Amino acid sequence: MQEAVQFLKEMIRLKSVNPPGDEEPVARLIEAMLKKSGIESEVRILGTNRANLVARIKGTGAKKSLVYSGHMDTVPPGDISWKFDPYGAVEHEGHVYGRGASDMKGGLAAMVVAMTEIARSGVTLQGDLVLAATAGEEVDCCGARAMVEEGLLQEVGAMVIGEPSNGEIFTAHKGALWLEITAYGKTAHGSMPEQGVNAIEHMNRFINALRDRFKFRYDRDHLLGEPTLNLSVISGGVKTNVVPDVCRLQIDIRTVPGQDHLQIVADVERLFKEIEADTSAKFELAVLNDKPSVRTPVTHELIGLSLATAKELFQKDFQPAGVRYFTDASVFVPGAGGDLPVIVYGPGDEKMAHQPDEFVETAKYLDAIQFYKALALRFLV
Repeated sequence: MQEAVQFLKEMIRLKSVNPPGDEEPVARLIEAMLKKSGIESEVRILGTNRANLVARIKGTGAKKSLVYSGHMDTVPPGDISWKFDPYGAVEHEGHVYGRGASDMKGGLAAMVVAMTEIARSGVTLQGDLVLAATAGEEVDCCGARAMVEEGLLQEVGAMVIGEPSNGEIFTAHKGALWLEITAYGKTAHGSMPEQGVNAIEHMNRFINALRDRFKFRYDRDHLLGEPTLNLSVISGGVKTNVVPDVCRLQIDIRTVPGQDHLQIVADVERLFKEIEADTSAKFELAVLNDKPSVRTPVTHELIGLSLATAKELFQKDFQPAGVRYFTDASVFVPGAGGDLPVIVYGPGDEKMAHQPDEFVETAKYLDAIQFYKALALRFLV
């Protein structure tokens, strides 16, 4: 127990904020931990101080492999002051505090420890147990994409992603479509606005059109509910006495299975083309992030094994659930041909992700180690 908690603390103390990422020190820490139990791993360099890690306990080949997956990067600690040092890994009243404790170094550390315990047990696995520790999930999923390109997902039977689930079993998550809309106008002196074209005013027209006329095309999902749209970032203008000639808006759309991202983009473009037809405005659209939603059928063997494992360990009933965030599964599942079964299970609380004084409960972290270990043995033995 103490070794497991200490390993988590060491991981939290390594700053792997993305951008820039700096995942390589985390990968080296994991490599050293696995080596103690005789597990060979490969750190795959992606750039300056950036890396993926892949480790494997070989099985007999009678079954397809099970992949544990987690990302090593974190978001910044933010501007709001913390009660505890975000990189101090302070253990206090049953919690370990620090940036990434919940999202998702707690889950990743638990996977590593579970893997070492399986290796030390000497059990013969019928399929490979693989650890895929990725770079870049918080920005562009560059690590997951690199693993797909390198063929990691050949002969994979299932994947467990250790993102925060508060000990619940998520079988589905939403997709993400991030758009940047740019409105162009014409600059002029602020005292003579009629000589210019105000890009902020045109963006205001677009926002009103988005609010009043934009409608999603979808069927409500029984686990994920409805799609959402958030106006996230807006910027425009250079000085008080200058008519702004550029205004940019970033939009975060979260989608449910069955939605067509290309259709959503076309529907957004249609709105600003209507404004262009009636005004002197000009707009451009850029797609910043395009990740599909993921859902594993609740009838799949992986789901039944996961629910039964959790019930046996924790003495309560579990039900399949869905979550609003996206994970590296948005890259891994299409990369495996679209039918890779995935669950999301982690000790962190998803509501703590990206928050000040982020923490993971020590008890849930230790529970996660037992869950990952037991599920792997059920799936691979």
